[in-house]
Amino acid sequence: MSSALTDLFPHPIVQAPMAGGVSVPHLAAAVCEAGGLGFLAAGYKTADGMYQEIKQLRGITSRPFGVNLFMPQPEYADPGAVEIYTHQLAGEAAWYETELGDPDSGRDDGYDAKLAVLLDNPVPVVSFHFGVPSREILEALRGAGTFTLVTATTAEEALAVQRAGADAVIAQGVEAGGHQGTHRDLPENDGSGIGLLSLIAQVRETVTIPIVAAGGIMRGGQIAAALAAGASAAQLGTAFLATPESGANAVHKQALTNPLFTRTELTRAFSGRPARGLVNRFMREHGPYAPAAYPEVHHITSPIRKKAAASGDAQGMALWAGQGHRMARELAAGRLVEVLAAELDAAKTALSAKGDLR
Repeated sequence: MSSALTDLFPHPIVQAPMAGGVSVPHLAAAVCEAGGLGFLAAGYKTADGMYQEIKQLRGITSRPFGVNLFMPQPEYADPGAVEIYTHQLAGEAAWYETELGDPDSGRDDGYDAKLAVLLDNPVPVVSFHFGVPSREILEALRGAGTFTLVTATTAEEALAVQRAGADAVIAQGVEAGGHQGTHRDLPENDGSGIGLLSLIAQVRETVTIPIVAAGGIMRGGQIAAALAAGASAAQLGTAFLATPESGANAVHKQALTNPLFTRTELTRAFSGRPARGLVNRFMREHGPYAPAAYPEVHHITSPIRKKAAASGDAQGMALWAGQGHRMARELAAGRLVEVLAAELDAAKTALSAKGDLR
C-alpha cells in the first residue's frame, strides 16, 4: 500500500473539511502543527475566498495541508417539488424576518475557477465530495504534485474512485456528520447507508488504493479499529468542531453535548441532500417534506440558517454532527491531536499485549 499520503503527516489523523465556515485556517494550522493533516473547506466559497484562506494558512504553518472541493451537481431536481417546499418554508422566513434564498443561485460552486487556482498554486492534498472528478483533472493535479482523495460511501463508489485515478479513497460511513458524499443522490437509497467498519472491509476487498476512514470517530481507540480494519488514516470532523480554533458558531459547539439534543438523523431539510445533524425543531418539522434538490434547498434555507445562528437559535440552525457527538471534548485542536495519538498508541499496545497472551 502506498505511503505517499501518510508520509505527509506523522499521525494518521485527518481533520475533516467542514464547509460553512468551520474549517478555518487557524484550525487547519493547529492540526498540521500537531502532526495531523489539516484541511480547508472550499465549499460555498468563491475561488478568491479559497485562495485567500490558502495564503493565510501558508502564513501560519509550513506543514502539508489539504483543500476540499464540492463536485458540480447535475440538474435532476423536480422544480415543482422545490416550489412546494419553498411555500412550506414561508412561515420560517416570516418568523426570522428574512427572505428565502434564490434556489437558482448556482450549481457548480465555482468548481472550474477553484481548480484553476489549485493548478496554478498547487497544495499538497486535494479531496473531492459529491462525485468523482475526471481522469484528466486527477492527472493534472498529480502532475502539479498534489495528492488526491475522493469520498465514497459504498464499495462500488470506491471502485469508481480508483478507476478514475485518484490516489486514495475516503470511506465515509453512515455515522458521519454533515453531508453524505454519495456520487449520485438517489432518494430510493435514503436510509441504506453502511456503517464504517463494514464499509472499510468492503472497500478494502474492492480496491488497492489507500483508505481514509471517516464516520463517527471521536477517540484514538476507534482510529486503531479503523486502521486494523484496513484504513491508512482516520478523518475526524465532529471531534474538531468543538475546538476553540473551529469557526463553528458557539451555539453549534455547545449543542454537541447539550442534553437537549440526544440524537442525530440524516435529513434533507436544510440542503436537499442527506446530511447528518442534531435533531432540532426545523429538522423535525420540515425533514419529512424536503425534496431531493441540492443545492436548490441549500440556497433557499441559507438566509433562515444565518438569521437563526445570528440570534443564537439552535432550533433553526443546521447542527451538523456525527453519531459520536456526545463524546466531543473541549480541547485545543493541537492538544486534541496529541490526545488522540496517545489513545491510538495505547490501543495498539493493548491489542499487541492481547496477541502475546494467546
